[in-house]
Amino acid sequence: MTRLISRTLAAALVFAAVAGPSLAADAPASPAPSEAIPNPITKNAIDGGDTAWMLISTALVMFMVPGLALFYGGIARRKNLLGTMMQSMAALGIVGVLWVLVGYALAFGNTQSGFIGWNTDMLGLSGVVSNHTFSSTKIPIYVHCMYQGMFAIITPALISGALAERIKFGPYCAFVALWSLLIYCPLAHWVWALDSKGNAAGWLGALGAIDFAGGTVVHVAAGVSGLAAILLLRKRIGYPQHAMHPNSMVLTLFGAGILWFGWFGFNGGSGLGSGALAGSALTATQVAAATAGLVWMLIEWAHRGKPTALGFATGLVAGLVAITPASGFVKPLGAVCIGVAVSIICYYALLLKPKLKYDDSLDAFGVHGIGGCVGAILTGVLASAALFRASIGDDKYVLGALGETGTQQFDLILAQFKATAAAAAFAFVGTLVLVKVIDLIWGFCLNPKDESDGLDYAVHGEVSFDFGLISEQAVSNSLPEPKSATVPPAVGNRFTVVVDGSSNDELMKVWSDLCKVDTGPPSVEFQAVYPYVTTVQGNRFRFNSGDPDTVARSLGNLFDRHLPGKKIRAYIEKA
Repeated sequence: MTRLISRTLAAALVFAAVAGPSLAADAPASPAPSEAIPNPITKNAIDGGDTAWMLISTALVMFMVPGLALFYGGIARRKNLLGTMMQSMAALGIVGVLWVLVGYALAFGNTQSGFIGWNTDMLGLSGVVSNHTFSSTKIPIYVHCMYQGMFAIITPALISGALAERIKFGPYCAFVALWSLLIYCPLAHWVWALDSKGNAAGWLGALGAIDFAGGTVVHVAAGVSGLAAILLLRKRIGYPQHAMHPNSMVLTLFGAGILWFGWFGFNGGSGLGSGALAGSALTATQVAAATAGLVWMLIEWAHRGKPTALGFATGLVAGLVAITPASGFVKPLGAVCIGVAVSIICYYALLLKPKLKYDDSLDAFGVHGIGGCVGAILTGVLASAALFRASIGDDKYVLGALGETGTQQFDLILAQFKATAAAAAFAFVGTLVLVKVIDLIWGFCLNPKDESDGLDYAVHGEVSFDFGLISEQAVSNSLPEPKSATVPPAVGNRFTVVVDGSSNDELMKVWSDLCKVDTGPPSVEFQAVYPYVTTVQGNRFRFNSGDPDTVARSLGNLFDRHLPGKKIRAYIEKA
């Protein structure tokens, strides 16, 4: 791993040495130290329509955080549902405070040579009042701060999907705080910082790279950071030998729907106004998400034989990710092209994960990292200057290298490649350093027992759902007993085996221990029983197939071995 870090640092230095001169040649010269840098805090006339739309957009982006929590929580295993959701929700508190205190000043304050911002008036918003505006916009600076703060909150929450089910909550909180200040804020400044006249102040913006709503700043940075962390930390116990199934596709689909809904504010609000630009961004967002979800479903249907809810949800999120940097710059047919491309690329990228054996728990890198790169590059390929100028209402307005001629389009594509590479390199190296330091000081991953018990109980002391009256023993093992159907449907060879000779608590304790992935290779008796179990209620084990006599005999031998001194008897319950 030390070799990996050294090679990565070397690669970043090589990139800086090679790309630096060309970037500097393209970017406008930085102002001399004696020159006054235009303050982004201005006092324009506030537009009520723009402000109203940005208030709504802020709320929509905030709503994406619980949507992400549901999306990730449904994909995680049941014992980790609540813990996984908490990793997303906690960012609302951690980054929500840090952003107002210092993050906003670092990201959008007066530029320091294009690399970081600083403005003491923006610290805690202490030097601004409600009628101050940001740069050339017509919205209050408070609204701009809150809107951009939602982006800062959800970005580190995305990273948790790569690390789900195996990390401690305390080190994760420290990582979120440091990552948001040391990695997100500089990246946001590079791409989105403006001076008082609305001109790009960050070095990537001045280079000519465009990122309408966060392809590089949010998705590339979060996805690549997730990859850096999982390469440095260990895999989940039992991965990839043991199947780790999602606990609730209902929650995942619901979360995906909330994300789709909130993304209209994520992209539609990034024009910082309620005009035609917001309308074109919203349209592109809808078209790309619908296309990507449909294409992913069709690919999976053809490849695996069945279209799954998880596949559709993953596809639509990939489409939303890819359209994010392009949403204000591409026409609807361009959004269709992006949706098709990202579905194909991300689908087959995820197929490589078992072969490469890296443990991206909830596919944060596969969807956000790869999807973000696809979207950022295709923004340069498909961007329409005519659309942008029509949306902005100024025929003379050109953003960066955005143009219609072949030469200008090539310059834009090149700028997009440089910006994507710079954001990825910075986020990857910075995350490696942060994760390594936190791991050495605190320890990032759970111990095997806590990971086996699950985040819900071991970390938070709670269960995500109360399935009914259960014993304390069952709760302590993080395996609450589900309610079974009163009359199981008469499908297949269904039967029930009753185990007598021991208490229900003792039986549940043994069965819970046997189901843990860190107890060594399963016995022959366990393998003869486990594949056919549907529900367990008290001392009754219900099965949906298998040979009843063989299953009953194996189950009896299994408990007899683990409960010495008990007179265990297992028999098939008569209907």
